[in-house]
Amino acid sequence: MDEREQGAETPGKHRKEGLLEKIGMHVPEGKHDRLHIQPRFFKFVGFLGVLFLIFSVGMFEFSTSPYFCASCHIMKPYYQAWKTSRHNHVPCVDCHYPPDVRDKMILKFQALSQVVKYVTRTYSSKPYAEISDESCLRKGCHETRLLQGTVTFKRGIKFDHKPHLTDMKRGKKLRCTSCHSQIVVGNHMEVTESTCFLCHFRGAVMGREMNPIGGCGDKCHKAPEKDIKFGTITFNHKDFVGSRHVACQNCHLDSIQGSGEAKKERCFQCHNDEKRLSRFTDIDFMHKQHVTDKKVDCMHCHEAIKHAVKTSMEPLHFDCNVCHERKHNIQKQIYQGIGARGVPNRPSPMFTTNVDCPACHYVRKMGPEAARFLGQTFRAGEDGCIQCHGEDFRGILDEWHKTLQDAVADAKPAVDKARILARAGGGGKAVQLAKDAEYNFLLIQYGHGVHNVEYAVDVLAKAKADAEAALAASEK
Repeated sequence: MDEREQGAETPGKHRKEGLLEKIGMHVPEGKHDRLHIQPRFFKFVGFLGVLFLIFSVGMFEFSTSPYFCASCHIMKPYYQAWKTSRHNHVPCVDCHYPPDVRDKMILKFQALSQVVKYVTRTYSSKPYAEISDESCLRKGCHETRLLQGTVTFKRGIKFDHKPHLTDMKRGKKLRCTSCHSQIVVGNHMEVTESTCFLCHFRGAVMGREMNPIGGCGDKCHKAPEKDIKFGTITFNHKDFVGSRHVACQNCHLDSIQGSGEAKKERCFQCHNDEKRLSRFTDIDFMHKQHVTDKKVDCMHCHEAIKHAVKTSMEPLHFDCNVCHERKHNIQKQIYQGIGARGVPNRPSPMFTTNVDCPACHYVRKMGPEAARFLGQTFRAGEDGCIQCHGEDFRGILDEWHKTLQDAVADAKPAVDKARILARAGGGGKAVQLAKDAEYNFLLIQYGHGVHNVEYAVDVLAKAKADAEAALAASEK
């Protein structure tokens, strides 16, 4: 090493040695020198330890505060919702961690891991957090008083927590967050009416029947007690609902709008792989994946259901389904090759190629004079077959009818005998087979099997086989 290099290192070396000497540590300069540690060195180390401890405790405490949560930009909307909510005096961790772990070190490490994810940018852009019922019902918060008595929700709706938390609803065990959604930005832990309507009115309207969960006037809200002036008419609900037991829907025809359907098209908002939608019809699986595991809000998949009573004098817009319930549903099922018991699905080739009903049903049933008053309906005609398939298909419709007549005649004797067995009631395999046989036979009889001849023949053959098996089992 030349003199220039020595001269360059000497000042830095001296500064390091001088610093160590100040904190009470002498570094040996030669092999005959020894390491010396003075008492002030240990004081210095202890001072650093105290500073580290204070810093660690402070960071641990700060990391569990709402203000620390708000420091992450993806959490700001949730923080603002919390800040304006009724729970703005409750720290985030008091709800998002169960009572038995919120004061333990595991909470601290979980919070620290979230910090690491934020710093390393490995966090999800759609965060969700679990809230257990124990956090809501613990001592000093809501406790079990929620299970006692009713409360008044919006628009005078009576609400009782007990049946919602203790009873099965639609085959599911509800939790606090089933209604009090923690992921509705802008309504932190608030109940939205759309959530209520989706559960209470989903599938509750069919024709003239409206059967919401809990009922209308019994469990949810009472009829108005004051006189109602509507145009030139004055009336009181008690004269109709109270004494005559008139159903609410007889007057309020459009009080429920929407079906709350979860359409498959909505899935593509998040999923772009058709294979992932193969279990779309598995309701339990879909709810577990989205609601239980991922905390997806109900309204993200389901269409909203509106519930309100109109008090205007506008002309009524009647829904045909009020009188014409489930029209052509059976025909649709047969055309799609579904609905039968114990028979594999077999859609019509025309269905798979998107042939719609008017392609075959084009012959007018009504003359022009009658249609002007009664409306027009259409029946199927053979020319529709020939127009698409050519002259080779002339007579195909009569052949289909003949095939079905033969299949019906072949199955009917056994099914008629099995029908008597089904009417006798009771349980057992024989009775169930008899019921399945009757169901499949009537499905084709009322649904016109000509809509899907191959499927109809399979269903009738299954009906005959089940009927014969039922009779044989009953004789044992």
